[in-house]
Parts: sequence; structure tokens; C-alpha cells
Amino acid sequence: MKVRTEIMAGITTFLTMAYILAVNPGIFDALGGVMSIENGAVFTATALAAVVGCVAMAFIGKKPFGLAPGMGLNAFFVYTVCLTMGYSWQFALTGVFIEGIIFIILTATNVRKLIVDAIPLSLKYAIGGGIGLFIAFIGMQNAGIIVEGPTLVTLGNITEGSALLAIIGLVLTAVLVILKVPGGILIGILGTTFIGCIPMFKIDGTYQAITHLSGIAGSVPGIGDIAGQMAFAELTTSKGIIDMIVVVLTFLFIDMFDTMGSIIGVAEKAGFIDEKGNIERINECFMADAIATTTGAALGTSTTTTYVESASGVGVGGRSGLTALVVGVCFALALPFAPLFLAIPSAATAPALIIVGMMMLSPICKIDWTDFTEALPAFVTFSVMPLAYSISDGILLGMIAYVVINALCGKIKKISVAMWVLAVLFVLRYIFL
Repeated sequence: MKVRTEIMAGITTFLTMAYILAVNPGIFDALGGVMSIENGAVFTATALAAVVGCVAMAFIGKKPFGLAPGMGLNAFFVYTVCLTMGYSWQFALTGVFIEGIIFIILTATNVRKLIVDAIPLSLKYAIGGGIGLFIAFIGMQNAGIIVEGPTLVTLGNITEGSALLAIIGLVLTAVLVILKVPGGILIGILGTTFIGCIPMFKIDGTYQAITHLSGIAGSVPGIGDIAGQMAFAELTTSKGIIDMIVVVLTFLFIDMFDTMGSIIGVAEKAGFIDEKGNIERINECFMADAIATTTGAALGTSTTTTYVESASGVGVGGRSGLTALVVGVCFALALPFAPLFLAIPSAATAPALIIVGMMMLSPICKIDWTDFTEALPAFVTFSVMPLAYSISDGILLGMIAYVVINALCGKIKKISVAMWVLAVLFVLRYIFL
């Protein structure tokens, strides 16, 4: 292990994850009050939850995976549980807290590991490739290269604005990576950020800079208004209990398979999966994730999960828990220096996500494409992830497809008991949740 490489990897992973410090408070702002951006409590809780998660991963999981409050899960928290179902944010935090406790129990009893072990090797390869497509799509979307259109998505205006900066950054980063420049991805992010300071990008008819530095440092907002605010009192009615079960189960499904997919995909990229499909220290990684989720809820934020953007740090050479520790340190440093860290535009991190996404496609070459009972479920897995914008849905539908196709083709012996059970549970999940 080269300490310098691990540090560079940690910084790179942090830079590709740092957007959550701005996005998470923005989503919670819809709730207003103490959850508003002006209060700043969610920003601090987000950073602290990431610190706890990364430190736990560094010392328990000992793998280069960064953790922070997850996208998708935060939207479900705010827009479904609070704004649609009509429950308080305290009720939603309670659901996240209960989910975290359940995950700790499932991890301690090896249930989560048994689920991972049950996934066929071809689907594990597909998960890695699917996540590659997914994060590349995220990068293109964040930069404006891909935008909404009459055909759902379409090519954005790549001759101006953030899209142009991202393309310049992509060329710069690609050259650095091809020439095997140490820390090429990180240099690409920083170089693209610097280029973005030049007012040469056409936006709304005028030439402007993309990178804007509003300040260097400021005071750290407190979390006293949201930390520890559980709502167990709302579980005194049958409706409250039933709704909480639905909320917890949904959090469980999304978090379990988002985390599982991220860990499998990044582990494949890092070479942590052996020839039998086993992943080194998988249960310890799950435990770190479960602890982070529980602690994050206590701090006042939505589910903390393992980030697929960790692949960017792995691409730089991160292979140990030191990378995760550096990510945690960076999140801690971001607390007083939020204006400085958040000045890095999404157009600067997009090239890293696109290139790492491309690198993660290599596992699909290991799939036996001549055997349709393996190839078709694998295709469902890695195609649904970017198209449905969901890692968990790709895994669930891929596993259902594997069981159904092999059962109907008379290859029941290939299907383990665990896969049968999981497929039935997943079908029920789509019917009732």
C-alpha cells in the first residue's frame, strides 16, 4: 500500500461525492423550518454522517469505500414520507433509525452476506457493468451533456455552458489517464475547476465563468434542532404502525440493494472479488454501512449509504481503509470550508464519473453471452440501472429474471433456495410497496 496513492484516492473520491453537501440540504429545504437551507443544520448533519460512515468503513470494513447520505433515499424521505404520506420529518428519521438497527441485526447474523453469496456470478459481473453505465450517465446528466427532451432524454447543447466545460475536462482527464499520469483523475478534476474560472462559457447569451468562489470559510451551523428528534410517539396508532412498516421496508429494500450494488461494483473494479464470486470483508463493510445509517438518523439526516462514486478513488489506486479515512477527513474539513469545497462544479467531477464508469464496464466481458439463461438476466440487470435510474431496481429485476428464465427452461438445479426466496420477496415488493 502506497500512502500517497491512498491519500490521492481519498481526495478524488471526496471530490466526486462532495455534491451531496449541497444537494442534500437542497432536498430537505422543501420541508422548511429547521430543515431549511438557511438553518444549515442538514448541511452539518450530512457532513458528520459522512465522517462517521467513512471512519467506520476505514476501521471496520477496511476498504476504500466512501459513505454519505444517499441520493434517492433522501428524496423518498422528503417527498414520499413527509410531503405525500403527510408524516413529520421526525417520523421519517425514526424510520431510518429503525432501518439502521435492523441492518445491524441482519449483518451480525450474516443474513446480508448470505444474500450477496446467493447472487450468481454472472449477475455480479452485470452489477459492476451496470453501475459503470449508471455513474457515467449521472456524470453526463450533472454536466448538462444529457438533458430531458421529447424522447425522455436527449443530447444537451455541448457547445456552451457546463456541458462544454465537462467535455474539455473529459479530454484533459482522458489524456492524463492514458498517459498514466499519477493522480490523473484528481488532476483532471482540479484542472477542470480552474478552467471553469475563466469567463469563456456562453450562458444565456453572455460569456461567464462556471466556477464561482463565494468565500473561503464560515461558521459551522449547529444540529441541535434536528439531532435525536425521533417520533416513537407517532407509533401509538395502528395506522402509524402500518405506515412505519411500509416506510422501513422501503428504506430497507432500497438501501440494501443500492449498498450491495455499490460494494459489488466497486469491489469488482478494485479486484476484491475472487474466482468464486466472494468479496473480501463484505460483512464488515455492511456493518460499517449499518452503523453509519443508524448514527446518521440520530444526527438528523436520511439514510447513509456506500457511494458508487468510490470507484473514482479506486481508479486512482485506492485499495485500503486509508482511502475511506481520507474521505472522512475531507468531509470534516468541509465543515468550516464549505464555500471553498462547494466551488467545484459538477462539470468538473463529471469527467471522472464518465471515465471511471467506462472502466467499470470490463466485467461484462466475463459473462457467457452464448448462454441466454445467464446473459438475459445479466442484460436486464445492467441495462435497467441507468434506464430506471436505480441500482436496486436493476438488481431486483435481474434476480427475478434469473429465477424465472432458468425455471421455465428446466434449469431448476441452477437456482439456489436463497434465490427462490429472494425472487418471491422481490415480486411481493413490487406488488405491495
